[in-house]
Amino acid sequence: MRIIIAEDEKSLNKIIAKQLKSAGYSVDCCFDGEEAYELIKVTEYDAAIFDVMMPKTDGFALLRKIRKDGNNLPVLFLTARDSIEDRVEGLDTGADDYLVKPFAFEELLARVRAMIRKNSVSKSTVISVADLSVDISTRRVTRSGKDITLSAKEYELLQYLAVNNGIVLSREKIEDHIWNYDYEGGTNVVDVYIRYLRKKIDDDFDKKLIHTVRGMGYVLREE
Repeated sequence: MRIIIAEDEKSLNKIIAKQLKSAGYSVDCCFDGEEAYELIKVTEYDAAIFDVMMPKTDGFALLRKIRKDGNNLPVLFLTARDSIEDRVEGLDTGADDYLVKPFAFEELLARVRAMIRKNSVSKSTVISVADLSVDISTRRVTRSGKDITLSAKEYELLQYLAVNNGIVLSREKIEDHIWNYDYEGGTNVVDVYIRYLRKKIDDDFDKKLIHTVRGMGYVLREE
């Protein structure tokens, strides 16, 4: 899952990003609404956290712009403005949630999880492909009833493939979704992690679920 944070208080921005990354999310950070808007136009995010009082474009105006574009990105407002009027304006603008500073990081993470679940295309938190099961709420992965242990990035990649099961995803699309813009690893990172997943998901089974579509990318499907 990939999240964008737009918060002009740099120390808080950094702390939120650290907490989200520790929870297994891929995170992009920016410090004003204009930069956030440009990133959202070209990047597929699963959720966003916006401060209200930001330079260039404030949080309310930013949300109006992305909703006008037809983007239903789940958005949580994080702000010191705690009046009823501000909360009503934020929710009426199209926000999914509103959290007032100061806050507990445990609550922020819980609200992010709830927001993503609420906006998931699938009402079920469990995605099944053949005998493979991916439980989004618990991050538990099993195949033929056997638990499979994955690293955070391996799980993110598998979940992305599972949510889009049957759809061929290009290397570029996978990399854009799973790795943030600060990533400075090798250009073959997607291929490397696909190999890691295959070793854990497919190697011990006759029926293979992770397939390469030559010249196009990868797909998770039953054949």
